[in-house]
Amino acid sequence: MKRLLTILTTLAIAACGSDEVADTATPEDAELKSPLAVEAAGGNPVAERAAQEITDPFMRGIIEEISQDSYEGRGPGTRGDVKARNYLAKRMEEIGLEPGAADGSWEQTFDLVSVNAQQPESWTFAGHGQSLTLQQWDQFIVGSGVQEEQVAIEDAELVFVGYAMQAPEYDWDDFKGADLEGKVLLIMNNDPDWDPELFAGETRLWYGRWDYKYLSAARQGAAGAIIIHTSPSSGYPFQVVQTSWTGPQFELPAGDEPRSQVNAWVTEDAARELVAMAGHDLDALREAAFNRDFEPVPLGITTSLEMDVELERVQSANILGLIPGSDPELSDEVVVYTAHHDHLGIGTPGEDGDAIYNGAFDNATGVAQVLAIGKAILALPEAPRRSVLINLVGAEEQGLLGSEYYAANPTFPAGKIAANLNYDGGNIWGHTHDVTYIGLGKSTIDEIATLIAEEQGRVVKPDQFADKGYFYRSDQFSFAKIGVPAMYLDTGTDFVDRPPEWGREQQDHYTEVNYHQPSDEYDPSWNLEGMIQDALLGYWTGLAIANADEMPTWVPGDEFEAARIEALKAAE
Repeated sequence: MKRLLTILTTLAIAACGSDEVADTATPEDAELKSPLAVEAAGGNPVAERAAQEITDPFMRGIIEEISQDSYEGRGPGTRGDVKARNYLAKRMEEIGLEPGAADGSWEQTFDLVSVNAQQPESWTFAGHGQSLTLQQWDQFIVGSGVQEEQVAIEDAELVFVGYAMQAPEYDWDDFKGADLEGKVLLIMNNDPDWDPELFAGETRLWYGRWDYKYLSAARQGAAGAIIIHTSPSSGYPFQVVQTSWTGPQFELPAGDEPRSQVNAWVTEDAARELVAMAGHDLDALREAAFNRDFEPVPLGITTSLEMDVELERVQSANILGLIPGSDPELSDEVVVYTAHHDHLGIGTPGEDGDAIYNGAFDNATGVAQVLAIGKAILALPEAPRRSVLINLVGAEEQGLLGSEYYAANPTFPAGKIAANLNYDGGNIWGHTHDVTYIGLGKSTIDEIATLIAEEQGRVVKPDQFADKGYFYRSDQFSFAKIGVPAMYLDTGTDFVDRPPEWGREQQDHYTEVNYHQPSDEYDPSWNLEGMIQDALLGYWTGLAIANADEMPTWVPGDEFEAARIEALKAAE
């Protein structure tokens, strides 16, 4: 690592050199102009030339293909899912990857349970001599928390539990030992952000994620959990809840983990009406929930709900392509690139009647980048010292299920996975002066990625939408939980020859209008120059890791450090 850093700080890299330079360069020229290529490729002076395999036509072709209507939104277990998987496995074979699944095939298959709750048109709450009936879609969305054909709660009491967090490392417990068995818990989204020294301030942790909230409620024996939606606390408008939490919801087959009967969302206005019926003010309750001494507030309101649930067992798969390492002593270790190939399938029609959720940005762009990186690595005369795995995971939109399955059933032991580099979305707006590194400050991958970005003439920035909690809502989180140093490269916001706020405006518009909507479609006018930059950054970073003497580590005290120590011991 020291050698790499020394070289990088003293010599220039032309990782993003022009086509003209790449076409005319000799091996000797490449060695002089691109020392990182020499270092990262194990002494191969033409790694720079290999990087030229990351091209607009290659990536654009993949994006355009799998986001067509004929793929029907690539919903897990659907014919569109199968079609996409077959296409992507074929592309892996064409570029020269080897089948990477344990059985020698391209696919690591896994079972899913499709849980389709037949949501009632209304939901009634009663108490204090009053009743309030909420309307499905406009005011609430509700799903089954269990894999059963019928779910029910009967005369369950509603209890406001703040953020539903138990975080001993922060001396925080919202439950305070209250008996919540059989209750329905009303929960604030996100985590407290008023104190920069508490819960990382505005940076959302896993405690602030919806999946943690539901799990936390289930651990208390709650019959149901209702999250209060606001756009700031969720990172997306209520329309995303409407489209993402209706219709079939996919899960890994249930084990012995705790589960509530129902999991729901309500709008802020609906929640305000509910607590007002109990004689409370939502803003006052929210203020009380900011404090460590907060205790659950029984609302004196009861509710009942019954739903029939359609269950179906389906199958999806992670698509695995392998580049075996060239070093006999290190080839049993691996750098894993991930991008999810799935999207939401066919769902609720938009205003124009379109019901196909094509997922062009999310995540055909990520798939294209990872395959392009694999193609570039394969163009090297000699493979990196460590193996490289291209892992196109499934069922991400359902809760990171494909990566969770891989993490539980890895083809390389967790202690042998050097790093995970994840792509979820891509830059479709052009060149940037910066790049967003989600996970910056957590591992020694920082040193490599930062230096390479500098040689690109760019600045690495931490999550620029930290309140959205991106580190905990894409596939790198599954790897981090088993101890693997992980990062997620995302679009920058400082665009070349654009006004300062232009980049944020583009991303905000995507989130507000196209995120998890049928309108997330491929547009031939997309500018992929910035996507090439980001893919090149991942290419060079992965090569450096694959060729380093030592694997990256979490920074001391990081939340995932203990899992890494355990994984390394198990792999000895």
